[in-house]
Amino acid sequence: MFVDSVDSDIAPSGTLLGLLQRGRGDGTLHALAAPRAEALGALRHCVLHDPRRDWQVEHRSLYYARLHSELDAGLDDIAAHLFAPADLLCTPEEAESRTGLALSVLGHLASYAAARGGNPANPQDNAPLRLLRRYATTGTNWQWALDELAVRDTDAGLRPLGPAVLARFPRTPEGDAELAEAARDAFEPRPWRLWAEDPAHPEQAERLRRARECRSFDRWQRQLRSPGPRPGWSVREILDWAQDGHDQHPRQHREAPAARCLSAVAGPEDRPLLLAAARGPHEAARAAALRHLADRNDPDVLDLVEEAAADPAETVAGAATSAFARMRSLAALERARRWAAAPEGALPSGLATVAAEMLACRGGEQDAEAVLAALRRTIRLEGPDSPALWPLVDGAGRLSIGCAAPVLRHIYRETASSQLRGRTARSLAVTDPSFPAGFAIECLWDCEESTRQVAAEHAATGDARVVERLRRLAADPAEEAGVQTAVRGRLTPPA
Repeated sequence: MFVDSVDSDIAPSGTLLGLLQRGRGDGTLHALAAPRAEALGALRHCVLHDPRRDWQVEHRSLYYARLHSELDAGLDDIAAHLFAPADLLCTPEEAESRTGLALSVLGHLASYAAARGGNPANPQDNAPLRLLRRYATTGTNWQWALDELAVRDTDAGLRPLGPAVLARFPRTPEGDAELAEAARDAFEPRPWRLWAEDPAHPEQAERLRRARECRSFDRWQRQLRSPGPRPGWSVREILDWAQDGHDQHPRQHREAPAARCLSAVAGPEDRPLLLAAARGPHEAARAAALRHLADRNDPDVLDLVEEAAADPAETVAGAATSAFARMRSLAALERARRWAAAPEGALPSGLATVAAEMLACRGGEQDAEAVLAALRRTIRLEGPDSPALWPLVDGAGRLSIGCAAPVLRHIYRETASSQLRGRTARSLAVTDPSFPAGFAIECLWDCEESTRQVAAEHAATGDARVVERLRRLAADPAEEAGVQTAVRGRLTPPA
């Protein structure tokens, strides 16, 4: 009936490995019931081969750290992975993908070790912390390890790392520039402040002071030499600037900033020029003009969007659909209804998709059938990992489309995206009467904070596992505040 996930790196959802890779709550429950060797092998594979499609928005580290603690797994495999010769051959970008998840898991394990009574100031009492300190001084992805330490280690533990970290940067103008960039880009500035104030290494403090001054001077120079539009530029000059970025190699995407500049300088007398640009042959100028006209709800822009969406140039077609998605007028909503009602294949696919998204986000009860049809069509053609599903899944919940529950359950089981699964869980909570006694229970063990929060609000307490899990979440120092608030609301008897 539906297209399955085509991500070859993700195991089938019915296997233990597939469940753990997806971060599903059933993954933890099955791992705890499986033979220990099998569970450890699956957990090791996940930690050492990050299964996330986008590590910047999907969570797994706390999920794997909790299971690691439950299974009483050792750290030998993680240590061997971090300090393998391959680490020294990676670029920084490759190292982020290779070791980032393992370092984050170590960070949570260090916190758990400290909570159990270990002394973080003594590395012998906290093996995960010891690994993080060692990797911060020798590993390629040292900045990630340092950020983990910055929120978990003591001042006494961080200060000795300074000389080794600064030794990574040669005492040359290029090395000093790299040092300034590293200090600027640090997610957690605490270690850098400690090293700059360390009286035991005055030369270190002086070098970091110069790096800060260099960073401030570079920022001032960039502001003075900005190549963008300046006061006095005309509409034509802004459009030419956008097109010039498109024609450069590598290409510079200036369509969005150009549209913002147009909002500051374009007046009624410039409308003919903007309409001509929105139909013209120059892709970037056309995209900027379309976005500006859509933001102003120009009476001709809907026809221009429909025309541009069929353009073979991806820049133009994408700009047309994204410009339409930003519109909030009733005319745009009515046009979306007309487009959504068109026979399949009669419109450019991007236009049909964005029309359904608008109805899902802003439509009313009369649009439920169109949203459901788009949801089914997207699953059928693109599978459970399509980005187009996100607003449609939200819309199914917002419009309380009960008939969507079977499709939503399929997405929940099969998608490799834990973020999409969390959105699906929220929609199932309002469309599927079986959710509280079904998926909501396993969601209490899910990798995503927002999904655990939905579960804490809806899971049926008739299952003996639910109350025990709620109590453990309430006592877990690593749990997020939103989840614990929801948990306390379920555990506290009504007044």
